[in-house]
Amino acid sequence: MYRYTEFDRQMLHERVAQFRDQVERWKVGALSDDELRPLRLQNGIYIQRHAPMLRIAIPYGLLAAHQLRVLAHIARTWDRGTGHFSTRQNIQFNWVKLEEVPDILAALASVEMHAIQTSGNCVRNITTDPFAGVAPDEAVDPRPYCELLRQWSTFHPEFSFLPRKFKIAFSGTAADRAAVPVHDLGFYLRRDDRGEVVADVLAGGGLGRTPILGVIVRRGLPWRHLTSYTEALLRVYNRHGRRDNAYKARIKILVRALGTEEFARQVDAEFAHLESGPATATDAELARIAEGFAPPRYERKSPDALEAGAEALRALDAQHPGFARWRARNVRGHRVPGYASVTLSLKRNGKAPGDADAAEMDAIADLADAYSFGEVRVTHEQNLVLADVDQEDLFALWEALRGRSLATPNVGVLTDIICCPGGDFCALANAKSIPIATAIRDRFDDLDYVHDLGEISLNISGCINSCGHHHVGNIGILGVDKHGEEFYQVTLGGKVGADPASTRIGAVLGRAFAASEVPGVVATLLDLYVALRNPDERFIDTLERVGVAPFKMAVYPSQETAEEVANV
Repeated sequence: MYRYTEFDRQMLHERVAQFRDQVERWKVGALSDDELRPLRLQNGIYIQRHAPMLRIAIPYGLLAAHQLRVLAHIARTWDRGTGHFSTRQNIQFNWVKLEEVPDILAALASVEMHAIQTSGNCVRNITTDPFAGVAPDEAVDPRPYCELLRQWSTFHPEFSFLPRKFKIAFSGTAADRAAVPVHDLGFYLRRDDRGEVVADVLAGGGLGRTPILGVIVRRGLPWRHLTSYTEALLRVYNRHGRRDNAYKARIKILVRALGTEEFARQVDAEFAHLESGPATATDAELARIAEGFAPPRYERKSPDALEAGAEALRALDAQHPGFARWRARNVRGHRVPGYASVTLSLKRNGKAPGDADAAEMDAIADLADAYSFGEVRVTHEQNLVLADVDQEDLFALWEALRGRSLATPNVGVLTDIICCPGGDFCALANAKSIPIATAIRDRFDDLDYVHDLGEISLNISGCINSCGHHHVGNIGILGVDKHGEEFYQVTLGGKVGADPASTRIGAVLGRAFAASEVPGVVATLLDLYVALRNPDERFIDTLERVGVAPFKMAVYPSQETAEEVANV
């Protein structure tokens, strides 16, 4: 992973000292709450429903074990013992005290971490595939390019006060595991006919009140122009983006208002002034950054050793059905023969989706040191990954995880629920999310049944801002307020495909449901799926084949009129 230079470290420590002084002035009344607000937001601090929340950046979801231990220390020392991993591959602490945040930032700076640009109208944390660098289907490792853009965008004076927040994602594989089309700016990295790294560029994606998928505005952009083209695009957005209406300020609104061709034309016109300018990346700069992503020292195994290892795993599968089930759901292939990537599910009984307590974070850090070269990844689905595990160690790792309740074999199935903090914490939420996730998980606690259902994504958001990405869940659940009461709207058919053409925004099923009705509604949808599906057909495939209408008829009582059903 990227290691800070002395310049990086100095800048970070000076930033901590600056904010410490600002907080001290606020404490004695020299700064008002309103004057402190933009300063704290620049350091990742929100005032939530019950307490300040601190969002910490985890660039492209990559953590060293010693950094995870510091996050555990923060949870234990300055919070209530738990951190929440988000869909942005960040971590949030929901119970910090504003007066103590400078001490937290200092602890983060000691291990090359920060909370800079995790809030405010700026370029946010850049995300990518959690299996970057190890995925067998990868054409280009996106991590050095993410870091190139992260360094360019951090503290960029021209783009610190954009019309609205700005989110960027990269993918370097045929299968998009970073949800690129739902970002303000996205890059599909690939190699052209000469083997050179280029990017197909998407702009104007986003969820929230007006969910829109990004559109291709440039194909085959040479990698060295990633920063200069992004600068051109942000200039157009900065110049023309709406600042008079927060609901219409995202770049997706601008792209739709101008039209794809006109927006791309304006970006190209701006890019013409920058194409050979100082923002153009050099081979030397990419090589400097890429050094931080050199592969670890894998053990190269002979074909005979690989076959013996595979046979040993098959024998363990036969002896331990729980291990076999976990290996089938939570273990992925690796580009290096004899290794695997392991997903640690943070969707467990008694825990909110994405939560890990301090003891668990310490334990995972120890396991990362023991089994995965001291590295941990955060996924878009709010789980953690040990990306480089020797297959000979899988059984020992499973036993260690099982002892910590971290071996739940539910990755990619119904109970692997994406869920925002919702009304339990967030001041913007219309309804609670975590109790709905808990109720669904309790209703479907039979792993045999859940595994038989196969691959299903279920995403929950507590408000229209869609932090739980409900729009792209096969089943999406949105908390809404109806005359001061919490109700839940259901969408069907959302998915993240391999490209924008195969990515879908879910369709609203009909009127919203009371909280107590939601698990039953999900059960009805799944019962119909089981009745209609063809052999080996996923939920989303059945839904696309038969359409939404049969599911709508199953959910709403027959006596309701079509007008009532359509009333959202």
